[in-house]
Amino acid sequence: MGRVDERVFLAAADNAAWCRAVCRLHGAPGRLGPRVWASGRRTPPLYPDAVTLSPDAVAADVLAGIDTEAAGASVKDSFARLDLAPHGFDVLFEAQWIHRPAHPPTPAPPPDASGGPVWREVDGPEEFARWLHARGDGDGSGPLTPGLLADPAVTVLGGWTGGPGDGGGPVAGVIAHRGEGVAAVGLSNLFAADGCTADAAWAGAVAAVSARFPGLPLVGYEHGPDLAAALRHGFAPAGPLRVWLAR
Repeated sequence: MGRVDERVFLAAADNAAWCRAVCRLHGAPGRLGPRVWASGRRTPPLYPDAVTLSPDAVAADVLAGIDTEAAGASVKDSFARLDLAPHGFDVLFEAQWIHRPAHPPTPAPPPDASGGPVWREVDGPEEFARWLHARGDGDGSGPLTPGLLADPAVTVLGGWTGGPGDGGGPVAGVIAHRGEGVAAVGLSNLFAADGCTADAAWAGAVAAVSARFPGLPLVGYEHGPDLAAALRHGFAPAGPLRVWLAR
């Protein structure tokens, strides 16, 4: 089967912890085992019912912990080694885990020099609602809720066109998560809006997260144009993953 890159273990462990954090807010914290994190209750949209944590995980490890009767069961196959087709699943998409080595934090250029947004943490439910709206989740029905702001492992960051109270708004954003015992910071939900380019969003997000977590590598997963953008900003592919969806 080949040796697994250690960076994949880091990225998968943090991603499973992030999925668990989101699902916990929806009453589905699941159970964490040595091979799999799995929820016996259907998770919110876009979040898997199980994430494999070991390349030795087999289909039985995953299927035993999730509800395969209700519609919409999904599995994040972190090492792209499972074959769930005989069990009624199809591959929804394939992606790459990404890793950026720790670097000394580089401050973002001042906004008057770059014309770019100012990056800072989202402050309170009202700002979080504006952040969600900029991301395209304006009706509040998505899986991300204000409860994330109270989680010490989660940092929600936005790139704003101005400071608090001056009428500016978020034009980019990212969520940083550090799973317990994981020596890396996971990036997810990175977005650009209202004229902010993907490259500007990636550059600002990397600088903002690195400044808050100096000395730690950054991890995540991407595919398509988002993967290309990540690679332009210091990330390298670490290994493949698959997401399976029940038919």
